[in-house]
Amino acid sequence: MMSPENNSVRSDPFIKGILDRLPGNLESDFTDEQLEGLKIALARQSWNAHPIDFRKSIGFLRWRYYFVFIAGRNLRSSRPQIRRLIKTAESFFLTTLVIFIALLGLLLAYLIKSALGIDLFPGFSLGIWDWFKNIAW
Repeated sequence: MMSPENNSVRSDPFIKGILDRLPGNLESDFTDEQLEGLKIALARQSWNAHPIDFRKSIGFLRWRYYFVFIAGRNLRSSRPQIRRLIKTAESFFLTTLVIFIALLGLLLAYLIKSALGIDLFPGFSLGIWDWFKNIAW
């Protein structure tokens, strides 16, 4: 609600933003009560209230590209089919991530083993250490 000293709902910055985007002379058609209702209905969509909100724009040649990474607790409700699809996608993503991290860990262990000169199978090499030495140095 508006404070008594500022009794017009039209002076609210949120309402001003809504009224500025309306075409023509429509802003005078709304009563203060209707504007309060619009504020309550639209203010629930807090698009900018994310705990993690990272936005960046990058120029490349004559174009500009942007990327956004936002994260937070999901407060939306969804249908059971959608929830099942989301759980499947999450499982696939987590499984892929665990496999990637495990393979990366094995590769790192193999490179450390090779750098230390430890030879588990005499006369056998995967060739990864030789390839790594050639590109890294």
